[in-house]
Amino acid sequence: MKINRIFGVALAFTLALDIGQAQLARIPDKTVILTFDDAVKSQITVVVPLLEHYGFKATFYITHAWMEDKEHFMSWEDAADLNRKGFEIGNHTWTHNVFDKPENAAKLEQELRQVDEALAKVGVPKPLSFGWPGDNFGPEAIAVLQKHGIKLARRGMQPEVPYGEVEVGPALDVTKNHPLLIPTTGDAYPNWTFEHFKKVVAQARGGKIVVLQFHGVPDVVHPWVNTPPEMFRQYMQYLKDNGYHTIEMRDLITYYDWSHLPDDPMLKNRVASARLK
Repeated sequence: MKINRIFGVALAFTLALDIGQAQLARIPDKTVILTFDDAVKSQITVVVPLLEHYGFKATFYITHAWMEDKEHFMSWEDAADLNRKGFEIGNHTWTHNVFDKPENAAKLEQELRQVDEALAKVGVPKPLSFGWPGDNFGPEAIAVLQKHGIKLARRGMQPEVPYGEVEVGPALDVTKNHPLLIPTTGDAYPNWTFEHFKKVVAQARGGKIVVLQFHGVPDVVHPWVNTPPEMFRQYMQYLKDNGYHTIEMRDLITYYDWSHLPDDPMLKNRVASARLK
């Protein structure tokens, strides 16, 4: 099943290179992407059982940065287990440094390769997608991702929404947002309310996709991005009860016109969020 899934994604990308936007798959309303950063252990113990219960897809962005803390963070074998369960594994760099500045971008290729090699040792294929650490990005680092073969990369809500503000971020528009700068529509902070969550996911309409960014459920090491388990359960139940459709980042391959990618002005931006996550 895993081999078929990988082949299917590769085939979809090949076909997408040969067809125009009008012929690409249409984006249904209520399409949501669930993403989880930093390889937090509670994603294994709390998040995955709920996702499996509801039949939801998700993308997990894996970094080595905190793996020495075995109580609170995953191992590489945990990442392999996620892959065996059918979830997408994305690259989140080796050290979780920030890459908005040219001097750091020069180190990005090595960090991407270190994660690729560690995943390969446990049978996980080279990731197609990437999560910008700290939501920071710059043009030099974007060029490194392109050279490395990364097809899709998720940024934060910045610069549209200041870091830490409980506001609705931009929904993904594949005709305007470059695939290496996919915006976050909702970054789950501990002071989120259920009403705010509903406002965020309501943006998944009219051809736009909502991208949600979570960390630990709970996250005791990074409390500023903690999601209480009881709130997360409520969020997932709402998605299920209201007919939302979850996809992974790699599923976006079929929605982009790879022969005419958007001329996204963000490609020239240099964005640094207020706090390293």
